[in-house]
Amino acid sequence: MSHKAIKIGVTALVLALAIGALLFTTLQDNLQYYKYVDEVVAAPQQWEGKTMQVHGYVEAGSVQVTDDRLDWKFNLQRNGKVINATYAGTVPDTFKDNAEVVLTGRLTPHGFEATDMTAKCPSKYEEAPPAGPAATTSSS
Repeated sequence: MSHKAIKIGVTALVLALAIGALLFTTLQDNLQYYKYVDEVVAAPQQWEGKTMQVHGYVEAGSVQVTDDRLDWKFNLQRNGKVINATYAGTVPDTFKDNAEVVLTGRLTPHGFEATDMTAKCPSKYEEAPPAGPAATTSSS
């Protein structure tokens, strides 16, 4: 191998390592895990303090809200496993008992502290029954 080829190879390797290190350090703080409530409850020490998204269902009757309707406390559950959650801010219109919810935030010793909330409503996306003349059938 020639001296010039070795220089090019070493330069390419150094550049690749530098770019890799830059990407790793830049993206490390922005990484988010996506977990279900039962997965988090199974090993809470593994997830404590990490930024993540938690997916579950609002436990019926668990929603508590302050008078100004900006501080929310509720339980998020899935497959019989429950996690306490808090959220400060305006909640989506579809947030209610048994709603499917994805929270973004951090797990603490006191529960999940959410900074963002998405409430899903699958009934909005079900096919509507047909309307108009095609919907009626005549019997002859």
